[in-house]
Amino acid sequence: MAASLGRLVVYTSRIDQMADFYAKHFGFSVLRADHDRVVELRAQDSGMALLLHPSAANQKEGQVLVKLVFDVEDVMAFCEVAKANGLDFGKIHKAGGYEFANSKDPSKNSIQVSSRAFRQ
Repeated sequence: MAASLGRLVVYTSRIDQMADFYAKHFGFSVLRADHDRVVELRAQDSGMALLLHPSAANQKEGQVLVKLVFDVEDVMAFCEVAKANGLDFGKIHKAGGYEFANSKDPSKNSIQVSSRAFRQ
């Protein structure tokens, strides 16, 4: 019996900022349910959902062991639009027939846009 990965929990003390960030820059829909402290962010396509969970007081923001990677066909075009909307990505790197660029979200988690999924 196989299981598919469908959600990723991101612990944050900045739930509203994070929801706005992922909705604005990556097109996620923000779903809030009464009496639920977790905010669900759903991708416009069949991509993975992000669950924003309030972090505990002793949890440090900004994972260094996890990076959220978003598939985009044209990294440069995406980065240009993102910059116009207030999100700066670093240098665009070329590797093995694809490109990628890195940034951080409001809770200092590493994020990346990559064309790896579209390489031939």
